[in-house]
Amino acid sequence: MSEHRRKMPQQQPPSGGRAAARRAAQQPMGRGPAQGREVSTGSPSASYGPPSSYGEEQRPYGGRAEARRAAQRGGRRRAPEGAGGPGGPGGPGGPGGRRGGGGGGRSGGPGRGRNDGGRPPGKKRIIDYPRYGKYGWRRWMPSWKLTTGLFLTFFGGLMGAATIAYAMVGIPDEAISAKQQNNVFYWSDGTQMAATGGEVNRQIVAYAQIPRAMQDAVVSAENKTFWTDSGIDPMGIGRAVWNMAKGGETQGGSTITQQYVKNNRLDDQSQTVTRKVKELFISMRVGNEKDKSEIMAGYLNTSYYGRGAYGIQAAARTYFGKNASQLNPSECAFLASLLKGATYYDPAGSVDIDPAATAQANTDRAQKRWTWILDEMVKDGSLPATERAKYPEFPKVKPRTQGAQLGGQIGYLVRTAQKSVLNNSELGISEQDLARGGYEIYTTFDKKKVNALEKAVKSVYDEYIDPKKRPDKDSHVQFGGASVNPETGAIVAIYGGANATTHFTNNADETGAQVGSTFKPFVLAAAMRDGVRNPKMGAEQDASTRTLVDPDKSYYNAQNKLKIKNYDGSIWHDENGREWLQVNDDDASYKNINLRTAMMKSANSPYVQLGMDVGIDKVRQAAIDAGLREGSLVKANVPSFSLGISNPSAIRMAGAYATFANNGERNDVYSVEKVLKQGQVKYKHEARPKRVFSTAVASNVTDVLKSVVKGGTGRKAALDDREAAGKTGTTDGNNSAWFVGYTPQLSTAIDMYRFADDETLKDRKFLSMYGTGDQPKIHGNSFPSRIWHDYMTEALKGTEAKSFPAPEPLGDAEGVYGGGMVSPTPTPTETPSSTPSSTPSTQAPTGKPSKTPDPGKTCSVWDWPCDPNGGTSSGQDGGGSSGGATTTPPTDPTATATSTAGGGKPNGGTWGLGG
Repeated sequence: MSEHRRKMPQQQPPSGGRAAARRAAQQPMGRGPAQGREVSTGSPSASYGPPSSYGEEQRPYGGRAEARRAAQRGGRRRAPEGAGGPGGPGGPGGPGGRRGGGGGGRSGGPGRGRNDGGRPPGKKRIIDYPRYGKYGWRRWMPSWKLTTGLFLTFFGGLMGAATIAYAMVGIPDEAISAKQQNNVFYWSDGTQMAATGGEVNRQIVAYAQIPRAMQDAVVSAENKTFWTDSGIDPMGIGRAVWNMAKGGETQGGSTITQQYVKNNRLDDQSQTVTRKVKELFISMRVGNEKDKSEIMAGYLNTSYYGRGAYGIQAAARTYFGKNASQLNPSECAFLASLLKGATYYDPAGSVDIDPAATAQANTDRAQKRWTWILDEMVKDGSLPATERAKYPEFPKVKPRTQGAQLGGQIGYLVRTAQKSVLNNSELGISEQDLARGGYEIYTTFDKKKVNALEKAVKSVYDEYIDPKKRPDKDSHVQFGGASVNPETGAIVAIYGGANATTHFTNNADETGAQVGSTFKPFVLAAAMRDGVRNPKMGAEQDASTRTLVDPDKSYYNAQNKLKIKNYDGSIWHDENGREWLQVNDDDASYKNINLRTAMMKSANSPYVQLGMDVGIDKVRQAAIDAGLREGSLVKANVPSFSLGISNPSAIRMAGAYATFANNGERNDVYSVEKVLKQGQVKYKHEARPKRVFSTAVASNVTDVLKSVVKGGTGRKAALDDREAAGKTGTTDGNNSAWFVGYTPQLSTAIDMYRFADDETLKDRKFLSMYGTGDQPKIHGNSFPSRIWHDYMTEALKGTEAKSFPAPEPLGDAEGVYGGGMVSPTPTPTETPSSTPSSTPSTQAPTGKPSKTPDPGKTCSVWDWPCDPNGGTSSGQDGGGSSGGATTTPPTDPTATATSTAGGGKPNGGTWGLGG
């Protein structure tokens, strides 16, 4: 092998490497006086070579420039030809050719040949990162060339991908969701109850039939650049994608074209990045290939305007009763405002969906947006100011109605089921989703029981109510009802009104009618579960300081115009410093009676004072635990709270009593068993029973309410073939009357009231029922009891007659004496039993009512306290009269109170509620 190909020795010269290259480049360069140049091959400690004849160091070969080039090549400067080390040219220490660098060789000095250790690490690349020839933080800082190159590469790739995607994407056919489908509702037995859907509230109209004012209104409100843009708003899409990517609030399409694509072409309403990307490219194609007029017509024909109306034609008919082509600019501006969200801009309100969407709140929002849209149209030049001046007032919108195929009770049933679906968080179905249709909704409604309830109401109405004969007494009479299965909570029947197409309000739902004395069982349940407070201790007392009551052992003062006290014995005063004197119905007054007898007679004074002793907060919680909604209960902690001044719905009252029927275990009421779409189950109800009262408390409440039906104010509701428990209720001013009762298999609430349901009337309010149905007064034991009796008889026909469980001992319950009784051992009117008795006492009280029926009037079977067999009934349905008497009650706990001053309730309050 030749010398110049011989393998280099492994030992590295001490002068090699990066440090040597830097030192070489940093040495001062100069020219010596000598004429020739020499390169020293001496020891590493020498500078460049031996001193000259003048004693000065010779300048290195090639100078400063050669040093820099050597450093850049990664080695030392090349020695001149012929330069050698001590060994001389050609010898062992000679130059060794171009690679040798003289000196050394195998036997010479170290020489100055190429040294790999002198190179900077790495090699310069096309993408110079980390950067070549840089050190420290500069090595990791990208250059402007690298940054610019990467940005251009990314942007170019993105544009290329977008171009490919745009070329590949096509405009899909009209989505199925753009053609409204039916929602099918089924009875509990699986047979079809009703079908609602697109054929009723959807009619496609041509572009020529859409008023120009409607087009201008949506352009001014939604997308001012519609007629000139390419179909997308890049900035808007970017904001939407960015917000969704970082988990922020989702946003809809920002242009009319994008909204048209979403509604008409995609069949996908989800707010996801995938759907946004699809929408983007399809909108670009649609904007470039479709005529703007076609896009505008498609958008207005597929948009949702509320009340189940899809498309401009259906909206025009729904809100104004006219065709779309006949709409004026003011009406167009209103319909355009609905596109922002009909739930919150429909003046009729949508409280079934959101309690905040009241009629008043929605009207205010709609008026503000309507005004803004008209003003924007003027600014945009699409509506002359003179034309705008013709519409100073908000357009008159038709009241909400239902289609003819949802007449009778069907409309109420469908609405109840729809409300259940929309309020079900597990389903996540919006109002628009439901209006598009395609759902199969299986309800809990029993067709037989619904028909039986309607028949029972209609029978009483047709027999007694005659608005033509007694327009001032029988007009605006309303009935409502609901029936619930206690074992499951399923709503099996409701009565919402005479006809869903003429009376829109669902009377089975919240109507504002107060429940009166049907609220008293919750007071009794709270007293048996939580106990009355110790008068010697503070208001906040735990179970150890409270005394549980027993309905047979605990006695309360039942005198009329009883002065109500706080639990500690102090006189209760309202915010104006006035005392509360509680009255009984027809000013009837009794001696001290136990809580069972007070419930049977529906005496108000004992239960008002009992509520104060227990605490209104505990009474409220007992009602909520039973199944009433907290929002339906008045917030004020006033004595009359215990007499039912709250206004729960018939559905909720039936459900709350069902908790007692189910022996203290609550099942939340529901109306939808399951929901399917395209054959797949989207939701299925699962029972979640919860024990809220002990079996002892629940069984004793039931036993007391059995006494009410057997020998109290609820005798007219007694069933022939089975046990029943229930309570009557009548409110102050005779504005409403109730009967709520149950058997082990069925709990039903019936209410009656007078209320003008014509929404065009101003200052609508509940009207008294004195003289209604040709009766002196309507009590809960009259028409409501008869309806309950007739319905339950038919609904339970052919079923097993089950019995209630026997009342269980209440454990630590003791005799309590309240309501101003001066002795712990009073002389009661009726002797209490030593143990709770399932058989109520039927002995008449010794105290006589302060008012007696007119002996000259003819008794009706529904007229209380008049007894058709002669004499005065001992089972008055309490309530009705006003409080406010100023006399001091007698000190004798067994005496009958007398009144020397009547007086009405201050400020029109509800002091005398009961019954």
